[in-house]
Amino acid sequence: MENNIIKEKILRKLRESPDRDFQVQELAEAIAMTTAVQFKFVVQALAQLEHDKEVTLNQNGAFTIAKDDSLPKFVGVFHANDRGFGFVTVDVDTPDFFINPTQTMAALNGDEVEVIELRKADEKTGRGPEGKVVGIVKHAIEQVVGEFVIDSEEEYPEGIIGTVKLKDRKLSHYTFLVEDQGLNPVPGEVILADITAYPDAHLPGILKGIAIKVIGNVNDPGIDILQVVYQHDIPTHFPEEVMAEVEQIPDHVTDEERKGRVDLTEQDLVTIDSIESKDLDDAVTAWKLDNGNYHLGVHIADVSHYVRVGTALNDEAFSRGTSVYLTDRVIPMLPHKLSNGICSLNPKVERLAMSCEMEIDSEGNVLNHKIFPSVIKTTERMTYVAINKILESRDEKTMARYENLVPMFETMNELHKILLKMRKRRGAIEFEDTEAKIIVDEKGHPVDIQLRERGTSERIVESFMLAANETVAEHFNHLRVPFIYRIHETPKAEKMLSFFEALSSLGIEASGSSNDVKPKMLQTILKKVAGKPEEAMVSTMLLRSMQQAKYSDQPLGHFGLGAQDYTHFTSPIRRYPDLLVHRLIRFYEQNGINDETKEEYKQEIPEIALHSSQMERRAIDAERDTDAMKKAEYMADHVGEEFDAVVSSVTKFGMFVGLPNTVEGLIHISEMKDDYYEYLDKHMVLVGRHTKRTYRIGQPIRVKLVNVNVDQKEVDFTLLNPEDAPKTDLLVKAGGNDSRRGNGDKKYQGNRKYDSKKGNSKNRDKQHGYRPFKDKLKKRH
Repeated sequence: MENNIIKEKILRKLRESPDRDFQVQELAEAIAMTTAVQFKFVVQALAQLEHDKEVTLNQNGAFTIAKDDSLPKFVGVFHANDRGFGFVTVDVDTPDFFINPTQTMAALNGDEVEVIELRKADEKTGRGPEGKVVGIVKHAIEQVVGEFVIDSEEEYPEGIIGTVKLKDRKLSHYTFLVEDQGLNPVPGEVILADITAYPDAHLPGILKGIAIKVIGNVNDPGIDILQVVYQHDIPTHFPEEVMAEVEQIPDHVTDEERKGRVDLTEQDLVTIDSIESKDLDDAVTAWKLDNGNYHLGVHIADVSHYVRVGTALNDEAFSRGTSVYLTDRVIPMLPHKLSNGICSLNPKVERLAMSCEMEIDSEGNVLNHKIFPSVIKTTERMTYVAINKILESRDEKTMARYENLVPMFETMNELHKILLKMRKRRGAIEFEDTEAKIIVDEKGHPVDIQLRERGTSERIVESFMLAANETVAEHFNHLRVPFIYRIHETPKAEKMLSFFEALSSLGIEASGSSNDVKPKMLQTILKKVAGKPEEAMVSTMLLRSMQQAKYSDQPLGHFGLGAQDYTHFTSPIRRYPDLLVHRLIRFYEQNGINDETKEEYKQEIPEIALHSSQMERRAIDAERDTDAMKKAEYMADHVGEEFDAVVSSVTKFGMFVGLPNTVEGLIHISEMKDDYYEYLDKHMVLVGRHTKRTYRIGQPIRVKLVNVNVDQKEVDFTLLNPEDAPKTDLLVKAGGNDSRRGNGDKKYQGNRKYDSKKGNSKNRDKQHGYRPFKDKLKKRH
């Protein structure tokens, strides 16, 4: 048969199903060419069609008809899921595109990609649009970090000296080959490697690179956290030119620096922080005025005096964006000589500050305010524990030690309660979130997880910082000058509509429109469920419906706080936006407000806001990864033990549960062996087909720890006492076997084989198209 005829038959078959992909064998069978000789011609025809860009070979070695270039393309960020599929976020006004595992073009998590729309969004079912990645604009990952491994039983291709053991869950199904062009590390060493080759349609699961740095040995204490640091590309050392500049900064306030500043050294000012804090960047004071109002003074370390524009120190602070807090260490935004030294408001020594003084009435309104540079001397370094002993337990010993300051602390508590009531009146949404501190030994091994309770002192500081942040933001918004704000936008209408529908299914009435959501509406909903079994579920659903807070040059307000104006003014030691706020305060004070000064920072602020938001997200991701890793390591010592737990999330493949110590883990659907469970999306529940046993967010259960994978940060539980679960008729009301519901899909069936050691299904390799990397290198479709 002529080659052109074979190609035309193949194209006809592919055009019949433009959204499907076909393996070579399927195409050969479809055109009745299955003998060895015929199959060879089919492969040759496909190779020619791919070369001519009439067909496309995807990362699973399957073929699709090439898409029409006239189709509109969108550029967005690819978010990978560790089960193979992904989503592409284009912008805030466009729903995310769902990307099938066969349509990702081997894009990695965070890559900037081009995507075309295969299927439009369906408003009736609530499904978003489906897309296909057609181009990689920019790779997000340029380096990897991990343990260098040489498998003595593996025959490596020429030029390959070993592999890197990747701990990033979203890269876990990739093989990273180390080429012999860089360093030659020893097995067991943790290395940093530059990526030289990314996955493509022919080698979908392969990354290649060269070793450029040995970080340490896999058995070194703390090397696990260091891997996370390098994985997120967080700098660990300050450049020499930065340290040289820091050396020139005096370690005390000079006479020259006092000039032009308000002297507040005679006031009783205190810092209030945790016991372990070393960078003390805020001091407060409060007293009752003769007219019945309150004076609140919030005095913040004047970091911008030392970190000047045009210096290497400023460039490094901007690059880092924020300090990063990882279990037993801090990676600071500024060198320790500043963060723990001259910029830290240590007790009984003079320090330069940027002050915000407010007069606040009994309703919490700020009637008057002043923002100015000052010089201060804190009276005491107070801790949360000490003030809680004074205000909550009235501890006599502690009250005697701070006898002169106790009246001020009581006044602070009065003012805090007034400010809290004010925020609640305007609709501020408060989520009670339990924080945990992971305690590690000298080798970095976690030995305990301690819950952090927010007491009166923590809430006082929060109220005062919020008041100062709002006052500064309102001041400069009123002046209509370029400024940087902390914003939290109104939730999207479609997410609120889904939230309200979920509430309705629970029998909870929500007043108002999803197109015009106000903070007070959501606060009212939380009040309705406070103390009820569904409280946790409603809080979780609401959190998922909210947008992320970020930095912006536009004063869009803070929805969650119910604040019209908000910025970050109070932590310039650890956040670059706060440092910029101080710089802008000084700039407008010294240069006035006119057309010329308004242009000075106008173009720069949006860039700083975007970069600061990105660096904040990087820090949060690193902190979460570290916490998840250390919690998994802690739980590895408790495999086989039983725990009380609460369902924190329900999905079609199982339930995530939380323990009282904040550890979260998965009960896979295959571990729920007492019944065949269906997932009802609108209700966010799993319901047993026969027993009607129902599991939803916030439900208390008893679990047993069956497996921990520290490298992948996975904690797996099995369900105990299923007979204790409540029963509902939700499955019957939903209409039985709705194919859109979760584990009606065979891959989520309760009787599916499951390998708890791998933390996923036994067909995991098949699902992701895994093959030994030698086969991938050799195989060419």
